[in-house]
Amino acid sequence: MGAEKFGLGPTVVWLKQQSGWTYGMLANHIWSVTGDSDRADVSATFLQPFLSYTTKAFTPFTFNTETTYDWENEQGTVPLNWMVQQLVKFGKQPVAFQLGARYYAEKPAGGPDWGLRFAITLLFPK
Repeated sequence: MGAEKFGLGPTVVWLKQQSGWTYGMLANHIWSVTGDSDRADVSATFLQPFLSYTTKAFTPFTFNTETTYDWENEQGTVPLNWMVQQLVKFGKQPVAFQLGARYYAEKPAGGPDWGLRFAITLLFPK
């Protein structure tokens, strides 16, 4: 979208769950295949290893990264994310509240040092 190029590439995910633990990896790579020839080509890798533990009270504690590497500009971003989430019900409606902190172990010049994340997710189970 912002690159004004159309890109394609593989995406894979591997995950394992056992005894309250969830761990795995999401990975993809995108190459530009068409688009505005005046714009730079795209060749980017995304890696997201993750580790989460869910308590009996349905409170997951999660650590992951959302690492990206731009092969065209030889520049990477490595945020380290810590999150906690709680599932609650309002009447019959389950809602998840999440709070997280992010530290940038690697970033482009002028990039942020840290960040915060807050999310509210409405769940609609069958």
